[in-house]
Amino acid sequence: MSPPKTDVIFSSKHSQVKDFTFDAQVVEVFPDMISRSVPGYNTIIDTIGRLSQRFVTDNSNVYDLGCSLGAATLAMRQRITAKNCKLIGIDNSPAMVERCKMHINAFKGITPVEIIEGNMQDLNIENASMVVLNFTLQFIEPEHRQSLINKIEQGLKPGGLLLISEKISDSDEVCRDLLTDLHHDFKRANGYSELEIAQKRTALENVMRTDTLETHKKRLSQAGFAHVSPWFQCFNFFSLIAIKA
Repeated sequence: MSPPKTDVIFSSKHSQVKDFTFDAQVVEVFPDMISRSVPGYNTIIDTIGRLSQRFVTDNSNVYDLGCSLGAATLAMRQRITAKNCKLIGIDNSPAMVERCKMHINAFKGITPVEIIEGNMQDLNIENASMVVLNFTLQFIEPEHRQSLINKIEQGLKPGGLLLISEKISDSDEVCRDLLTDLHHDFKRANGYSELEIAQKRTALENVMRTDTLETHKKRLSQAGFAHVSPWFQCFNFFSLIAIKA
């Protein structure tokens, strides 16, 4: 595989900034884009692998919902020690799925992996010991999020783990503005220009709708999760775990 390309999608001025899509152009630069845009991303991926070692049980399924290029899937595959398990990744972007399959096939592993092109809302979650939503729930229509979390909880085995990573909106306006500024500083430090930051923000406005941490916790509680806790936050990016009773 060729090395990842540098993200310059928004480096020149667009006459009209279109809604962000995970198309072939984004796929080409996605590893660079996400590492320069999401603080703590590598820590989250590494921890997903470590959690799979702890929570994945024999004779169970593991799901990566919105698997993109398969970073979380590969992290789990490398760490899972349970026997007779299956990893299932799904993404609705044909370009992502095609490249993800290449990434998965490039690394050997004991646990079999199936990568599916489709909508995660349509996938049956069953006999699951671990489910990952790594920066994907924020792209689902808000009115469909509770039903998806409910379905995941019902498909998890007792003691099973759901991990959710998201960009969040702080309910306090002062804190929200501060966290946003700190995130923009992070992107500037990683080489993004003011034009790139502004145009990327415009492109995401209509497709990525963020929740507050309180909303996430309430949704998980309503679904029936007994144990919920954030384990990571940097600026306005966080990750939490939810464990089924």
